[in-house]
Order: sequence, then structure tokens, then C-alpha cells
Amino acid sequence: MQFDLKIKDPKSKARAGVITTDHGTIETPIFMPVGTVGTVKGVHQSELKDEINPDIILGNTYHLYLRPQMEIIEQAGGLHKFMNWDRNILTDSGGYQVYSLSGRRKINEEGVKFKSHIDGSTHFFTPENVMEIQRTIGADIIMAFDECTPYPCDYGYAKQSMHMTHRWLKRCINHLEKVPTKYGYSQTFFPIVQGSTYTDLRKQSAEFIASVEAEGNAIGGLSVGEPAEELYAMTDVVCSILPEDKPRYLMGVGTPINILENIALGVDMFDCVMPTRNARNGMLFTAHGTINIKNKKWENDFSPIDEMGITFVDTMYSKAYLRHLFAAKEMLGKQIASIHNLGFYLWLTREARKHIIAGDFADWKDKMVKQMDKRL
Repeated sequence: MQFDLKIKDPKSKARAGVITTDHGTIETPIFMPVGTVGTVKGVHQSELKDEINPDIILGNTYHLYLRPQMEIIEQAGGLHKFMNWDRNILTDSGGYQVYSLSGRRKINEEGVKFKSHIDGSTHFFTPENVMEIQRTIGADIIMAFDECTPYPCDYGYAKQSMHMTHRWLKRCINHLEKVPTKYGYSQTFFPIVQGSTYTDLRKQSAEFIASVEAEGNAIGGLSVGEPAEELYAMTDVVCSILPEDKPRYLMGVGTPINILENIALGVDMFDCVMPTRNARNGMLFTAHGTINIKNKKWENDFSPIDEMGITFVDTMYSKAYLRHLFAAKEMLGKQIASIHNLGFYLWLTREARKHIIAGDFADWKDKMVKQMDKRL
């Protein structure tokens, strides 16, 4: 993987760059649609490519490991071929999913023992076998195995967990050297900064991660319930330490406003289930605020879903029609809303890039944050 930092915004820490892998280029800042089990939920691959048009999507190691399982993915020739996706894929390590299992898992120095949410069967993740799983999935960018701490988190536990994540990182790196790639293209490895919302721990972790000199770095353990101010404070601390010439990925973040504020702090890559999850519940994101399309106020509104026309669905369908689909519980409603929200997230990061290059990102960001912080 290669990262070329093209330009920095003069009034913030925002940057525009280009990541190049064997599956193509990724213009940053970028939002990555979440394709948890080999599909971006509710969106056909052709719509994903032609309308939303992301350079990269995300797959989930935990979910793919359980279903369809590694034997099927390997027989298919990797996740790209299995899901018919010829662009970039990033896989997370499963650390966040293991964290979210709560009472269904036990963590120790060796790894994590957990029970499947599907059938209750028992499994064990270690830094070593998670690297092997991600080799088999075949993503272009793969993540270190880490522990994601909850919020709030006791300082002592956060410190203990951070150091274990660092020890696990060394095991990941050592094992990757023993396990070759499987499908004829390279994979890039990102370690993950942890440390909860404690500034000293975040500094320690960022310094340790930077010392590994990986090709890119991730920031984990945020967007787990902490106030936005703490999210931004921790991101700022970490980005001031992580090397400038490597891409920075803030995991699991977030709202459109979160994304713009973190771009301003120097983050390059984002993912979140929010655009599709909220879409399935009738919430639409727009440049002028959020819309609950289920509300009666849209019943007779025959204007386009979004007059900006970011994707084909925005001007093809009216708000009244989309509201009707939700009221009638038609699947098409959730599909239309998902396409719109993903299209908006991609539009937002691409507009951010344009304004970084133009040199007026900070002013544009402030205007957009005010506009989007409304309920329509």
C-alpha cells in the first residue's frame, strides 16, 4: 500500500490524500460503507458501484468467520470474488464485536473465548488465528486484534487492557510474517490505538503504535457512548502523535457532524453502520438536517427526497412516496433510504476533500455543521 498526502487545509488539521492498493486507489478523506457479512445491508452491488460508488467497503471478521465460515470464502477465492466486488475491502479484527458480546465472552492474555450469537457454539479468538482468518478473507487492509473497552471504563482496567492490546499487536505482527497472503495480491496491516478516554493512556498507546511503523494506523475504542467532546479530544491527542505520512482510520464513527469534526482533526478514514441502520428506521441525513420520513408531515409532500440529487433515488422518488413505503412496510422503502444515506455520507467526505484542496475547508465545515444539526 502507498499513501500520498496531497494537501493540508491551512486553518485546520484536515488533509487530502490518496491510498493505492492492488485493488485501486482510495481518495481520502473517505467513508467506508459497512458490509458486515459480505453485503452492504439492503443495497445491491450494482447500486453500490454505480450510485454510491465507494472506493472501499468494510467486512467484519467476526461475522464472516461464523457465517459463511472460512472454508466457503477460501473455496470462493476470497471475499472479493465471493461477493463479486473488485474494489478495496477493509476487515476489522472482530475486537469490537467480541466487546459487544458482553456476558457471552471471557478475555484473558491468550485471547477471547466467546459464544456465537447464532447458535451458542463456543469459539476462541487469538491474535494469531485472527490474522489467519483475515488472510483467508483476503481484505486489502486488515486490522490488529485488540480489546475495545467500554465507556465509562475504570482507569486501571483501561491501562491493563491497553497494554494487553499492545502485547497482542506484537503477536499479530510475528504471526503475519509466518502466514503468506493467499490470493496473489498484498494486504496492509493497521494496528489500533486504545486507552479509553484517558489522555495519558491515549498518548502512550499512540506512541507505541507509531513505533511499530505500520503502513497505516487506526484509532479504536471510541464512539462507544462517550460525549462528543471526549471523542474529539482523544482523536486530537492521537492524531498529534501518529505519523503524518500514514493514513489514520477512526473506527466506528459516526454521525455526519462527527465525521466533519474528525476530518478537521486529521482523520482520513471512517466507517459506521449509522447510515444504513438509521435508514431502515426511516431517518434520512441531508445537508440541511435529518428527516424522520415516517412523520405525518411528509404524507402530502411530493418534493424529491433530496433536491440535491446525490443519488438516483433522491430525485426519482418523493418524500410522500417514501413515507408511504415505510407505512406499508415495503422493503423498497428501506432500500431507498439506505441508498440515499450512503450516498450522502460519500458525498459529504468527497465535498470535504474538495474544500480541503480549495483551501476553505474550515469555513465550509463550520457552515455544514450548523446546517446538519437540525431536525426537519
